[in-house]
Amino acid sequence: MRNTFFIATLILAGLGLASVAPSPVTNGAGSAAITTTNAAATVVGDTLNWKLLSQIKYVKKPSPDYPEGVMYPVINPTLKAKNNKTIVMSGFIIPIDNKTYALSKNVFASCFFCGQAGPETIMGIKFKVAGTKLKTDQYVTLSGTFRYNENDVDDWIYHIENAVVVSK
Repeated sequence: MRNTFFIATLILAGLGLASVAPSPVTNGAGSAAITTTNAAATVVGDTLNWKLLSQIKYVKKPSPDYPEGVMYPVINPTLKAKNNKTIVMSGFIIPIDNKTYALSKNVFASCFFCGQAGPETIMGIKFKVAGTKLKTDQYVTLSGTFRYNENDVDDWIYHIENAVVVSK
């Protein structure tokens, strides 16, 4: 009798905890990005990754600034569907100047600027709160609005805007 009472108590306690557990917030594409509680947000997992960002093609087009033509990115449909949606993305911080950072697939020594990777391995970051301080090669997870650029060859292909650091 004592064992039956103990098991029934455990089952009821488990059901009670399940009913008050936080529910995941989705990013619009159906995958859980952040779980919220009354106290804070915790990261469940990235909703965008470097493998998906690398699935890009290029097409040579004429340009008034570059007479020989320029390779313009062709964004795949999966990424186009994420445009202007909230995403979670992890990578290494690369400082551009005293106030501007980029998120990179690789550390600074093997990043896009050193010729070790392509432009699809880096994202421009615009933080929600100005003055966010981070260190070179610091691995972070950011949440923000994803935006792609396929027309301006003098700008990043990928951007994360209104970015917030959710994990350092």
